[in-house]
Amino acid sequence: MGQSKYTIGVDYGTESGRAVLVDIKSGVVVAKHTTPYPHGVIDEKLPNSLEKLPNDFALQHPDDYLLVLKESIPNILNQSGVRAEDVIGVGIDFTACTILPVDQDLVPLCTKEEWNYNPHSWVKLWKHHAAQDEATKMNQLAEQRGEEWLKRYGGKISSEWAIPKVWQVLDEAPDVYEATYLFLEAADWVTAQMTGNVVRNSCAAGYKGTWHKQKGYVSQEFLNALHPDLSDLYETKLRGDVVSLGTKAGELTEEFANLVGLKKGTAVAVGAIDAHAGVPGAGVATPGRMVMVMGTSTCHMLISEKEVLVDGISGVVEDGIIPGFYGYEAGQAAVGDIFAWFVENSVPTSVMEEAKECGISIHQLLEKKADTFIPGQSGLLALDWHNGNRTPLVDTELSGLIVGQTLLTKPEEIYRALIEATAFGTRLIIDTLKSQGVDIHELVACGGLPHRNRMLMQIYADVTNMEIKISDTTLTPAIGSAMFGAVVAGTERGGYSTITEAASSMARLKEESFVPNPNHVKIYDEMYKEYLNLYDYFGRGKNNIMKKLKQLKAQVLN
Repeated sequence: MGQSKYTIGVDYGTESGRAVLVDIKSGVVVAKHTTPYPHGVIDEKLPNSLEKLPNDFALQHPDDYLLVLKESIPNILNQSGVRAEDVIGVGIDFTACTILPVDQDLVPLCTKEEWNYNPHSWVKLWKHHAAQDEATKMNQLAEQRGEEWLKRYGGKISSEWAIPKVWQVLDEAPDVYEATYLFLEAADWVTAQMTGNVVRNSCAAGYKGTWHKQKGYVSQEFLNALHPDLSDLYETKLRGDVVSLGTKAGELTEEFANLVGLKKGTAVAVGAIDAHAGVPGAGVATPGRMVMVMGTSTCHMLISEKEVLVDGISGVVEDGIIPGFYGYEAGQAAVGDIFAWFVENSVPTSVMEEAKECGISIHQLLEKKADTFIPGQSGLLALDWHNGNRTPLVDTELSGLIVGQTLLTKPEEIYRALIEATAFGTRLIIDTLKSQGVDIHELVACGGLPHRNRMLMQIYADVTNMEIKISDTTLTPAIGSAMFGAVVAGTERGGYSTITEAASSMARLKEESFVPNPNHVKIYDEMYKEYLNLYDYFGRGKNNIMKKLKQLKAQVLN
C-alpha cells in the first residue's frame, strides 16, 4: 500500500450503518461494509416486552450502533489489506435528532435493568413523532412571545427535534427524566464511546437543538414558561460544549482501538447529521452551490457568508455544515415516495405485464415511455404535497393534486407530471432563497434518485434552468465523514488543514452533467407560473379544501 493514508467514514442510517475506507489523496473508496441493526426500528414493542408501544413511537437500541463499528471496521480493514497505522482518522454521521438518555458513566438507561421496561429510556429515533403535542405547545408559545429564534427554523419546529423529545420524557416518564444525567445525540454518544470525551456537534445542536453560535440556546424564561422543570435544561441535562464540525472530538482510547482493530490515538471527528455530511461528500465546501440529497424526500443544502431568515427553511446555522459559513437547510417532504406511491397504487395490470416482458422495473418502463414526451404535451400539472409541504409553507396538512386529467390520460403522463411537480417544488425553494439574497449558481445532486433516473435529472435541469452535476457515489455522507476524519488528523499525520482542501481532493463527481434544454426551459417557465397559481390558491389559505377534507376524514373515522 506504500505511503497512502486512509480515513474511515461511518454513516448511521435508519436500518443499518455503513463504513467506508477512503484513500485521502484520490478519494477512492477502497472498501465498504454495511452492518444491519439487529433490533432495527423498534416501533411495535420493546425487545424485552410483549406490550404494544404507543402510536408514533420509533426507538432504537444503542448497542446496534457500537456493533456497526465492531463489525464493519475490521471488515473494511480485512477487505483492503490496509494496515491500522495507515488509518489516520475516523468521522461519523447520523440521522438526527436521534437522542438517548444516559447516566453519569454514559451508560444508556435502556441497557440498565431497572429502566429497560420503560420506552422513554430508549433511543428516540429521528422519526419518533410521538412528541407532537409538546412541539405544538412549543410553537404556540414561541409565536405568542414573539421568540426571534423561531424565524431561523422557518417559523415552526418539529416533533422530531430535541426539546419536544426531552419534554415528552418529562411529561410521560418523570422518573426516567429524573434518572437521566445527560440527553445526548446518538452521534455525540458514539464519539464519546470512542474517545471518552463528551462534546456536542454544532450541526445537530444548531438544526435540532435550537443552538445559535452567538446567542446560545433558547432562554431560561422561555423554557420555564414551557415547564418549570425545563428551565435549567441547557445547564443540566443538555449541557456540554458545542463545537464546530471539523473539530477533533478526541482520539481513540486503547480499549476502543483494540475493539475495532485500529491504533490508539487515531483522531476522531465530532459527528454530523447524515445529509449535512453529504455536502462536502459531494464536493461542496464553498458558497453558492446547492446540494440536493435526493431520495424518498429531498434535502436542499447550501452555505453562505451571511445569515438571513428565509420562509420555511428547516434551519440556518453558523458552522452547521462547513466551518466558517452559515449552513442553510430546506426540503421537500416527499419526492421518491410520490413516484413509489404512484407505481404501487395506480398502475394498470397492462403496464406491470409489459415491464415484466421487457425484464425491467415499472419505474424504468414509465421513465422510458414518459421520456418521449415534450414539456406540456400531457396537459397535466401536479402539486407535490402528498406528504405535506416542508419549504416554504411548513404545512403537513396539505395534500397532492393533479390537474388536467382526461379519459385519454396515460399512466406515463401522470408519472412525468409528478416528477415535474417535484422539480417545480425545488425551483420554488431556489427562488425563495435567492429572493432573500442567498446566492445559488450551481446544483449538485446526490442520493439514490440521480443515479437511477436520467429523465428526472434532465427535467430538474430544464425546470430550474441550471446545470446539475452528479456525485459519483451514493455514499456521500460516509465520504463526507471520512473527509472530516482527514481534517481532524491534521497535516502532520498526512491529512488536510481544512474541509475545503479535503473536499477538493477527495470528492468525485461524474464527468457527465445535465444541461438545460433552452426550448424546454421556455415551456416550463409557463407551467411554473401556473404551478405558483395553484400553490397560492391551495397552500396560502385562499382555498382550504385539502385541510377540510382531512378533517372530514378524521371525523368519519372517529
